[in-house]
Amino acid sequence: MKGDRKLAIGIQDFCSLREQNAYYVDKTQMIEEFLDGTKDFRALFIETKTSGSRIFILCKRGDTMLRIAVCDDDKAAAQAHKEIAERCLQQCKSVGETAVYTSSDNLLYDIAEDHFFFDLILLDIEMPGNSGMEIAEKIKPYLPNVKIIFITSYIEYAIDAFELSIFRYVPKNDIEQRLPAAIQDAVRLLELEDGKTYTIQTNSRLERIPYREIYHIERDGKNACITAASGVSRVRKSLQQVYEELGAEEFIYIDRGCIVNMIHIMQVKDGMAVLKNGKALPISRSHLQQVKEQINHYWGMHI
Repeated sequence: MKGDRKLAIGIQDFCSLREQNAYYVDKTQMIEEFLDGTKDFRALFIETKTSGSRIFILCKRGDTMLRIAVCDDDKAAAQAHKEIAERCLQQCKSVGETAVYTSSDNLLYDIAEDHFFFDLILLDIEMPGNSGMEIAEKIKPYLPNVKIIFITSYIEYAIDAFELSIFRYVPKNDIEQRLPAAIQDAVRLLELEDGKTYTIQTNSRLERIPYREIYHIERDGKNACITAASGVSRVRKSLQQVYEELGAEEFIYIDRGCIVNMIHIMQVKDGMAVLKNGKALPISRSHLQQVKEQINHYWGMHI
């Protein structure tokens, strides 16, 4: 731990934990005995900011344990944003924890040096030391899939935020209205991305690729070529067969020879689908209108 970083549990009471199949355990021996007897739960260790006592939260495997960071050099604002995040977790019936930072340098240190993981970061742009923009750029190699919500007074930052694949931009003069909506949308998207994998199995190889990491799939002769965050994998199957095995609405054809994961489409422009990894893929004329409709429908249903 470094500087003024503090951890806060994003669940308000034991009753809500029980409703979400999560349980407090405050003894190391108890948790070891419990985990020895079941494979259905996973554990998260938390040191409370008030007493320093050790607490474990057990969550059913498959449930999403979200890790959120709030970073603002204004302590009152940071606390207010943390409370909004915790209310949003409750409203979404999600289990999570919230870390509060009042120094951008401390946040950067924890991610880059101590390898802290976060699913979502609420980031003020105007801060001493590293600005929010600089933090977003510097943590990208460590947390390529993190969702960032920028909070700022200056509208001109919105354009730069798009270039950094920022999830949402929230102006400070409309925090109460727009920040909860942005957090809830991010939580829904994170839960949507979580859990499903595509399996490639041969006599000599077993590979599982999380759906959320798949950018696109292209036909390559008699193979399907899967481009994901972890690299490129080939499977000796037709593109249509892979599409049917995926069986998920986020995967759509943009051309007879190419399937794209809509989660990673940043924009459709000039007949191209621009993905988060910077790849621009051509959309055939015959697919263009349908692709636009599918994207609008998908995000309308899920966000």
